Amino acid sequence: MEGGERRNWKRHPLLRRLPFLLLVALGLWLWKGTDTSVNGRELAWRLEGPGWSEIRALDFQVKNADGEMVKRETRSFQAGPPGLVTLAVELPSGTYEVWVFARGESGPSRPPLVERLTLQDEDTRAERELRFR
Repeated sequence: MEGGERRNWKRHPLLRRLPFLLLVALGLWLWKGTDTSVNGRELAWRLEGPGWSEIRALDFQVKNADGEMVKRETRSFQAGPPGLVTLAVELPSGTYEVWVFARGESGPSRPPLVERLTLQDEDTRAERELRFR
């Protein structure tokens, strides 16, 4: 080249901005791919009445309107469950059934306790009472 420096592609202004542009593109891709209809919620269960002190494990099964299990969580306890048990779940608005299986130290689990839940968009916490029948 006559009278001037050779252009260095490593010093091109766009190349210096490339990491930032890639980061923005990744953020947009992740944001676009996120399902905004699913909300983080907390399901809380107040354990009322006698008999809970004998329980050592609770198995929670959340089923959608079609009967498909969408969440399952088991909690174990050394000396009986606390008076309030909470579950963090990611569920869209809709109607659900929650089956709660209680197990003692020995023997089979008790018959399941079934609760019906209807969650709206604005519901971030649903609190219910559980009582042995």
